[in-house]
Amino acid sequence: MENSPSRSHRSQPGGRLDPYVDRYAARTAGMTASEIRALFAVASRPEVVSLAGGMPNISGLPLDVVGGAISELVATEGPVAMQYGSGQGVPELREQITDVMRLEGIEAHADDVVVTVGSQQAVDLVTRVFCDPGDVVVCEAPSYVGALGVFKGYQCDVVHAEMDADGLVPEALRQAIRATKAAGKTIKFLYTIPNYHNPAGVTLAAERRPEILEICRSEGILILEDNPYGLLGFDREPMRALRADEAEGVIYLGSFSKTFAPGFRVGWALAPPSVREKLVLAQESATLCPPQFSQMAISAYLSKHDWQGQIKQFREMYRERRDAMVSALEDMMPAACRWNVPDGGFYVWLTLPPGINAKAMLPRAVTARVAYVPGTAFFADGYGSSAMRLSYCYPTPERIREGVRRLASVIEAEMELHATFGTDTASMPAIRGKDYDAPGTDVF
Repeated sequence: MENSPSRSHRSQPGGRLDPYVDRYAARTAGMTASEIRALFAVASRPEVVSLAGGMPNISGLPLDVVGGAISELVATEGPVAMQYGSGQGVPELREQITDVMRLEGIEAHADDVVVTVGSQQAVDLVTRVFCDPGDVVVCEAPSYVGALGVFKGYQCDVVHAEMDADGLVPEALRQAIRATKAAGKTIKFLYTIPNYHNPAGVTLAAERRPEILEICRSEGILILEDNPYGLLGFDREPMRALRADEAEGVIYLGSFSKTFAPGFRVGWALAPPSVREKLVLAQESATLCPPQFSQMAISAYLSKHDWQGQIKQFREMYRERRDAMVSALEDMMPAACRWNVPDGGFYVWLTLPPGINAKAMLPRAVTARVAYVPGTAFFADGYGSSAMRLSYCYPTPERIREGVRRLASVIEAEMELHATFGTDTASMPAIRGKDYDAPGTDVF
């Protein structure tokens, strides 16, 4: 049809050729593809060692046990499992979730649990319930890119508070609160990942936790505690959750994506009763109900399998991969690079030598067949250009070592360029023909 949009119109959403550009809601201006999503097409190529994505490694799952549990579920409860369910979630699974949280010191009632489509949806629901455009969410610096995308989509202002090797710095939180109040803005909640942080890999020290709780309690600020990695510590028992010591001022988010399998997309929120009711209403308006089949499948797995023993196996596997990455970094990285040694979770945060820009370097790294996520993805204010997140959860130890070797070669070449040109590598043209031990074509 002559009046239908052309292919070029359809392929440029939001651009000047997009025929709907004047019709979108204002909040869509905050809906942009994350730097991680933009990497997927390239990083998934078999010749590229991806140290970018945080995909759980489910190779150790007993698929025969999982398959048997699902077959039995279909045979015995199929008509129920494949039907609509409650907006709050399957009661039996909610009861089992309270058992999972008890490992972190949380005593809760199943009535206060809301099952969600992964903990990502829980972040969205909480933000929808609490935030108006212009409201402030305080986040650690850096912070989880998926949450930052939610806050931006709801037109929230993100104020970052500094972290160090022991997690969120209490005085930095106080300063963020003072600055926000001085600007006449309203803080709706603190978003924090206290255990094995994504992307920084650090854990909030036990002695800081009461202080963080007291700061938020005295300021009347809600805490959104996002804890998908809490059971994946390598050398100690699970840390006591913030929610374990503050029932009314903390909404706790959990997920089975890291401790079972992400494909089921089952997470949860534990919230005070009044908030729980709002979350259920928001859930019903968004999805009507979380997937009944996924919930019942996970419930069957928890009932019939040694899930705590399975988590222990995951911990050992991820510890081996962490050790492989840290060993490779120590052996191969230029002396001017710095990184942390996480004691759980999936990630290492690496800081580059002065003048090296991680985002500008990424095309050259992918040409060298290695991928990472630039630090800028994890800040709402443009910072992080001198850092990157490296993920060790999915590749084998051998692939991790090869990926670090390739990355170290790229960084060394960037350092040579910086020494020659005497400027930040972000301002340099893309270098072609440089021998990075890679194919000659640029895959970006």
